[in-house]
This record gives sequence, structure tokens and C-alpha cells, in this order.
Amino acid sequence: MKTKIIRVAEGKQSTLSQLYINDIFQCYLLEDKIRTVKIQNQTAIPAGIYSLRLNTWGGKNAEYRQKFPKIHKGMIEINGLPNFSFVYIHIGNTYRQTAGCPLCGFGFDVADGDYQIVHSKEAYEMIYPKLLAIAESNDKSISIENNFQF
Repeated sequence: MKTKIIRVAEGKQSTLSQLYINDIFQCYLLEDKIRTVKIQNQTAIPAGIYSLRLNTWGGKNAEYRQKFPKIHKGMIEINGLPNFSFVYIHIGNTYRQTAGCPLCGFGFDVADGDYQIVHSKEAYEMIYPKLLAIAESNDKSISIENNFQF
């Protein structure tokens, strides 16, 4: 499957993206600001090609096992990032909740010059099974591209 994150807009401290699987829009993603020098837990993932994997040992697993008992098999991790680790696609609404990870949502708005996303839990429940299937497949690749539209 072809999995792609396309960044479409930048706020003061945030980056808004769109997630596509097989060229079909799935949901919005929110990350921290893109920076040339990484700041721990405050920097968007560098553009590039990485892989998805199922992480069953990281700290967020217990929390997500309780929040999503019917679907959780492990965190969906973007793997192979330079100078980043434990980068999960997870729920949240503002760049302050990203900790360097993409947050998923079904909509977005702007407040004080920064993007935020809404309906994160619902988006996660919809995309998790699809991302899990990709993480367990032979083609685990995910590309991240900058293509700012607004």
C-alpha cells in the first residue's frame, strides 16, 4: 500500500498535514513546527521515506490498551527517523500534545496563529486498523512530503 503524509500548512508552532493511503485522503495530521535544528519533543518529522512498525513495548501501550481495548494491538510507530525515537501516530488536538508525533483528526481550525485538529479519537479509531495492516504487511513504507497549500 502507498502511504503518504503531505504537509499543507504551517502555523507559528504547528504543521498541518493530510494522510493518504493508496491516494485516498484519510484524515488530517498535526505536528510541531518544522525546524532545521531539532528541539526534543518540539520538532516535526523531517521529510523523507520511512517505515511503519507495530510497537508493543513503548510506554503509551498501556494507556491505549485501556482507551481502545477492542482495536489496540500496539502503537503505530514511524520508524527509521534520524535523531527521533518512539514517534507514534496518536490522538490529541494541539501542537502542545504532539511530543514530536503526528496527531490525527477529522477536521481542523486555527487559534492564535496555530492549527489544531478536532475529532481525534474518531479519526484514530478509523485509521488505526488500516495503519496496523500496513505495519504488518511487506510494504511498510510511508513518505512525508512538504507541499504547502495555505
